[in-house]
Amino acid sequence: MDTITVTMNLPKDIVLAADMTEATVTMDIKKHLALYMFKERILSFGKAAELSGISKPAFLELAGSKGMSLNYDIDDYHEDIKTLQGLAL
Repeated sequence: MDTITVTMNLPKDIVLAADMTEATVTMDIKKHLALYMFKERILSFGKAAELSGISKPAFLELAGSKGMSLNYDIDDYHEDIKTLQGLAL
């Protein structure tokens, strides 16, 4: 998998105020970014789970703990049908 490295300088007091530690800050930010991008429909559920670095069931649980729904509508259904047809299973 190709990746892009992003380096951020965060004030330590911000990290601590967000209840993160230096050891977990990268993973925590990836989870929050994934949740945001999923909520805003920028990323699909699967891509958001991938970005978060946790399994789909774990991401589903995380999203649910934040009161988020799957945002799965009829357009998503039709897109999934097209994808499946393209796979010719």
